[in-house]
Amino acid sequence: MIRLARVGARKQPYYRIVVIEKDRARNGRSIEVVGTYNPRTNPASITLKHDRVDYWKSKGAQYSDRVAKLVAQHPAPTAAA
Repeated sequence: MIRLARVGARKQPYYRIVVIEKDRARNGRSIEVVGTYNPRTNPASITLKHDRVDYWKSKGAQYSDRVAKLVAQHPAPTAAA
């Protein structure tokens, strides 16, 4: 599953977008960190490793609801010729 893991101080949320087994705890040991999400900036900043996200999707990983919305907002750059 590709979902958010919260890091950061109290009342200052910062999230990592991680690949993790579905039944693990929210901040449990993840397989790989594939991006970050900072909702405190204006506008919210999102960084993604699109190649790694695509790799894990091809292996059967599913997005959480929130990550699916974030990925839709931040599409992969296209290679222009």
